[in-house]
Amino acid sequence: MTSTPIAKPQVHVGALPVIGLLGAILSVQLGAAFAKGLFPVLGAQGTTMLRLAIGALLLAAVLRPWRVLPTRRGLPWLAAYGVTVSVMNLLFYAALERIPLGICVALEFTGPLFVATLGSRHLLDLVWVGLAIAGIVLLSPFADVNYGADIGRGLDPAGVLLALAAGACWGLYIIFAQKAGAELGARTSAYGMAIAALVALPFGFTAAAPYLTDPHVMAGAVVVGLFSSALPFWLEMMVLARMPAKVYGMIVCLEPAGAAVTGFVFLHESLSALQCAGIAAVIAAAFGAAVTARAPVPSPG
Repeated sequence: MTSTPIAKPQVHVGALPVIGLLGAILSVQLGAAFAKGLFPVLGAQGTTMLRLAIGALLLAAVLRPWRVLPTRRGLPWLAAYGVTVSVMNLLFYAALERIPLGICVALEFTGPLFVATLGSRHLLDLVWVGLAIAGIVLLSPFADVNYGADIGRGLDPAGVLLALAAGACWGLYIIFAQKAGAELGARTSAYGMAIAALVALPFGFTAAAPYLTDPHVMAGAVVVGLFSSALPFWLEMMVLARMPAKVYGMIVCLEPAGAAVTGFVFLHESLSALQCAGIAAVIAAAFGAAVTARAPVPSPG
């Protein structure tokens, strides 16, 4: 996801907004699946750099951010937002290189979940935190799980830690997106993506440089940028004006499930029963937190 959503408190939700949001969720996961297909050529860092750069160009073409310039007061928040987007994507793709897509997204989801319940005085929120922790334990490298055809081999510990670190960045993203978005609105995504691309440039340019004139590789990178940034952003902007915040938050909780299905269908990533249970626990925790939350959690850029 890419936007910093503020949904309107309406009561009735038609089928079209729900379909649009589900389409945005599917688009992001398809973008991740295409990105993983580029890893053998570009590596995780090269793919991240191209994804952010192309996403920045696409969002700039749609939003024309130069029409509203950031103020000196809002610039630090915007810079923090862009840096967080870059680090979050670098960590997420590095994790995705090592562990299945569904597990990667589920572990990343724990970041905003903990932020949503941070400082809460409601006892029920402890249940959601407990469910999230149970999901992390079930998805940990120490659980007795199988990873695809490699029977008896657990998850890569580095991949799990990287996904959790990406989730922590998502938690920071929530804070910075709200601060920067208060001044720039939807254009925050375009500015943030441009900053993120510049931050990722030193990490991924060396790997990507030999393929910048390769039409097949660049076509794949454009697909990743389109599905991961431009298309879900457009779908979310169409949906958010027609959907209550709480409904948005509940539907977005399906992302780990969508990622698991996408990984199975397009990447042939099989999950064990315990891994599926871990993903289900994270989804249940996120859903419960969304039901009791005051506002939706912004989706990562």
